Amino acid sequence: MALNLLHANDRPGAYPDSWYAATSTPRVHYPSLHGGLRADVCIVGGGFTGLSAALHLAEAGRSVVLLDAQRVGFGASGRNGGQLGSGQRQDQQVLERMVGKEDAAKLWALGEEAKQLVKDLIARHDIDCHLTPGVAWTAEGRRDVRHLHDYGHHLQDSYGYDQIELLDAEACHAMCPSPVYKGGILDHGAGHLHPLNLVLGLARAAAAAGVQIHERSEVLAIEDGPQVEVRTGEGTVRADHLILACNGYLGGLNAQVASRVMPINNFVAATEPLGTEAARVLTRDVAVADSKFVVNYFRLSHDGRLLFGGGESYGYRFPTDIAAKVRAPMTEIFPHLADVKIDYAWGGTLAITMKRLPYLARLSPRILSASGYSGHGVGTATHAGRLMAEAICGQSEGFNTMARIPNTPFPGGPRMRSPLLALAMTWFALRDRLGV
Repeated sequence: MALNLLHANDRPGAYPDSWYAATSTPRVHYPSLHGGLRADVCIVGGGFTGLSAALHLAEAGRSVVLLDAQRVGFGASGRNGGQLGSGQRQDQQVLERMVGKEDAAKLWALGEEAKQLVKDLIARHDIDCHLTPGVAWTAEGRRDVRHLHDYGHHLQDSYGYDQIELLDAEACHAMCPSPVYKGGILDHGAGHLHPLNLVLGLARAAAAAGVQIHERSEVLAIEDGPQVEVRTGEGTVRADHLILACNGYLGGLNAQVASRVMPINNFVAATEPLGTEAARVLTRDVAVADSKFVVNYFRLSHDGRLLFGGGESYGYRFPTDIAAKVRAPMTEIFPHLADVKIDYAWGGTLAITMKRLPYLARLSPRILSASGYSGHGVGTATHAGRLMAEAICGQSEGFNTMARIPNTPFPGGPRMRSPLLALAMTWFALRDRLGV
């Protein structure tokens, strides 16, 4: 039997011991589901996707029940690097080759819409999540620097996007005094934020709009028919529509999604407050992601810590020493932090697809699903929730554009996909180290 990631690495009903949890806004406990409920829409999953869908459906006048097996924001939505990126997870030149220039332009527009949606939700619902502009992409080699600069010009020339600042070696080092990076680009239209505070704010907004949220209500079975019946251990929801918003925690609820969306783990550490030493990490309040295939990403917190993410794993158990796993890539980028104290270290389960693009699908006339954000979920997941809400309300253009993205199953089936991916990622990690 496959390992259930809802229970593999965390205490039941508890957020991880993360810096996000330690600094989050007051958390509401929502009751477990007991008995039977009837709703227009049932949503499984209380992260960005599910809560955004719930909020937008409730605002459109639909009755909504949202079920989460643990707590809202328990999964990747409350644990990630907090980067609100532009466009899609793949760059526009890749998308142009993959889907053609017309659909690539639509995907760019949807990505920009996603970014703006997050900003608007934060403002409209007064969510205190420290939203700050600026995400840089940095490179270790001159070839990658040239590629990033060419891409910045492409966004300007083909998409009219004028938010990119090109960074040569001197400008990059002035922004991020690491000896590793040789240049990059800075996207002033992107941003970074406190993701758990964002998801908790979305939950409060959804509840205020009339959504019935039930935590500690793991879905055990789904029956599709004239109505969808969703069963938990102690309750049942019958609904006209069902949204699956489970991402890496889907388990065995749907075989079609599970074949195309694979859970992987990633890890983040928060150092002690760095004080004046913070200027040896970043001199501007921006987030950074590098150009490696196995991406390192980091930023300074609002209390002066380095939040550093890196070190994926493809077995489903978290390592016993997460801090050590993150410290290794962190000290490659910042050797002077080899002995810095790490106050928090946590893991999380996200989900990827073969194409590193989200998988949106209409699984039946009554069931929609969105997942597989591949590390680009802050904006894309929130937007996917709205797109599914709009599709249920009869406006499917945006959902259909995302659903047309080619998305093939992982080879080898459930048993072999993780070992095969681990082999592939080991190769890419070797290429990163060799600079080829």
